[in-house]
Amino acid sequence: MAHLLASFEVIPSLADEHTSGLSPRDAARAIAERKAESIFVSHPDAAVLGADTVVAFEGRMLGKPLDAEDAKRTLALLSGKTHEVFTGWCLLAPGRRASGVVRSGVTFHRLSEPFICEYVASGKPMDKAGSYGIQDDARIVERFEGSLTNIIGLPEEEIKEQLQKFGLLK
Repeated sequence: MAHLLASFEVIPSLADEHTSGLSPRDAARAIAERKAESIFVSHPDAAVLGADTVVAFEGRMLGKPLDAEDAKRTLALLSGKTHEVFTGWCLLAPGRRASGVVRSGVTFHRLSEPFICEYVASGKPMDKAGSYGIQDDARIVERFEGSLTNIIGLPEEEIKEQLQKFGLLK
């Protein structure tokens, strides 16, 4: 967001992130909408952006790791394979609402067990859906298709377009 707006405030949302029965695409959008709505209620004169990123492999969502062993299992599962990253977003402003989902594909290099252990020991994967950050280490991702900023966690291209439509950005 810092690239898009000179000034903004981050307000953590306590919105329900339960998504049982939803597809990864629908889950990302639903959580983003809940996050935005939960903040907009107490800030009705502001523009509020909610977002959530979901990593999916073979239709199954891979959340943030529960612990180091879970992170290792997830990275081993994705090693040498392609998965999807969905970021749902919701922009609310007085009298205006827009939401959507951006999808990107990511293919991992084959990751060795020593690399996985080293990366997990760094602590970097512990707060990330899918147990990795594309920006963390070039040895993780072989290639991607779609939006890089989506994979990082906020599809800046799409958000910029919506901010312009709302008259919040020139």
